[in-house]
Amino acid sequence: MRIAIFGFALLFTVACGASDSTQTRTEAARDSAIAESAVPGAAGVRSALTVSDSAAARRTLEDSIMNTAEP
Repeated sequence: MRIAIFGFALLFTVACGASDSTQTRTEAARDSAIAESAVPGAAGVRSALTVSDSAAARRTLEDSIMNTAEP
């Protein structure tokens, strides 16, 4: 009986503590943190983010041109 109560208390503590201590980050936020760090491969992540941002800006420009064109 003691083991069951101890196990339940431990499980409850872990479950409650996990939800408070975890921070939800977006994929872009995680990638930016990696790009700014000194880990191997950070320069590649930084380059990929730059290319991705450029492509997103290009798509936005193309969409705005398409939407403003007269039929």
